[in-house]
Amino acid sequence: MKIGILTQPLHANYGGLLQNYALQQTLIRAGHEVETVDWEGAGKGLRCLLYDIKVKTFHFLSPSKYPQMRYRPNAKERAIIQRNTNHFINTYIKHTETIHSYDGFVKQAEEGGYRAFVVGSDQCWRPCYNTFLKSMFLDFVKDKQVKRIAYAASFGTDKWEFTPQQTRGCKALAQQFNLVTVREDSGVKLCKEHLGVDAVHVLDPTMLLTKEDYIQLIEQEKEPKSSGTLFNYILDPDEKKAAFIQHIAEANELRSFQVLPKCQAETRTKKEVKTRIEDCVFPGVTAWLRSFMDAEMTVVDSFHGMVFSILFNKPFWVIGNAERGMSRFTSLLKTFHLGDRLLDADKLDNIDISKPIDWAVVNGILEEKRSESKDLLLAQLNE
Repeated sequence: MKIGILTQPLHANYGGLLQNYALQQTLIRAGHEVETVDWEGAGKGLRCLLYDIKVKTFHFLSPSKYPQMRYRPNAKERAIIQRNTNHFINTYIKHTETIHSYDGFVKQAEEGGYRAFVVGSDQCWRPCYNTFLKSMFLDFVKDKQVKRIAYAASFGTDKWEFTPQQTRGCKALAQQFNLVTVREDSGVKLCKEHLGVDAVHVLDPTMLLTKEDYIQLIEQEKEPKSSGTLFNYILDPDEKKAAFIQHIAEANELRSFQVLPKCQAETRTKKEVKTRIEDCVFPGVTAWLRSFMDAEMTVVDSFHGMVFSILFNKPFWVIGNAERGMSRFTSLLKTFHLGDRLLDADKLDNIDISKPIDWAVVNGILEEKRSESKDLLLAQLNE
């Protein structure tokens, strides 16, 4: 069966690319032909625009405390900045040409020969991140015989962020799905209360593959050894987090290292892009993966940083990020009985950093949940 995957755009997001790759590989191994329908948003959601206004205001009032809003590079600059992640996309993810409009989605569905669409994973059902929100509910699929599946779709939060109009439109579309599964346990409740569908809580696609699958990728790319032993993957850095990382490194006699551009995407300025563009280039996806393989411990504030720490059985601490959504962290950690690894960004003092993790228990849960999640997805496709 030919299957189209619909997820977030193929950009320089390590977790986003790897969840796409993992879902693709899971479906290919089950004997399906798979293609990701790539798309690019035509603008920003209202909440993102309001967030930009807030960032600009805070920066104006206190420039030293609040960095200015990041500069968004043009197409030529993006090609340079994303050359390493683009290598991964073009080598390991089979995808369509980039779609820029609803009509483009309709044409792709009509001409692509798909017998099923799988929506997910990542925050594909978060209005803030999607200018084609209804298309994430397959409004462009006119053939009623095409299967509609959501795999580990995420709202990114436990709050309902849809407008009444968005809710009405997406509810009608969601009720046409053959199967709806969500990444967070809170998503089950949101689906029931607002979309009128019974959803199942499943693992993120990255967890459908094994550590050995990712090591094979690292070896295929001949990725060199990492530069340290304490991997810190912090998307929203500040002085408190830096101090905590330094404390962890010193207490455990570890050498801290990062795999991020010198000019981080979240805070880079126009001047940095124009005059130091090489410092804005994202390291490769397998360099990021190798960091988990080589690290003795990790400190992260991202969902997929947490996921790969678990997959590679590395002692980790995850610093919660309320702005990006906490339910992503709490749901996964609850699944693996690791709730004590989640730290409050404002309370990083007096943490007992000697707490061990019982990896035998964690790996047992992972095997069970992986089998359940995979079986549910593939059984629906085989019906």
